[in-house]
Amino acid sequence: MSAYPAYTMGGLCIVGGVTGFARTRSIPSLVAGVSVGLLYLWSASQIQKGAPNGLEGAIGASAILLLSSLPRITKGPVPAILAATATVSGAYYGNTFYALRRQ
Repeated sequence: MSAYPAYTMGGLCIVGGVTGFARTRSIPSLVAGVSVGLLYLWSASQIQKGAPNGLEGAIGASAILLLSSLPRITKGPVPAILAATATVSGAYYGNTFYALRRQ
């Protein structure tokens, strides 16, 4: 299993939250982007170390990102891209979690 998707998603979420704040002064964008990004980064660190709960954290971060993006999916490309990347990331870590638990 790889921590790279979670590191990538974490960085993108943080950059997206800061960018959203810089463009529109949206504090919810800043708080949400940084919070979800930090959860992804923590999860990636846990996965890389082989410590517990890393996969669960990445799945949770993906679920939060997906659920927060779905209501805005028709509002433009950014929410659609967020929903798509959250789905792909969640599917990757969900399949990994399932495969490890089946063993």
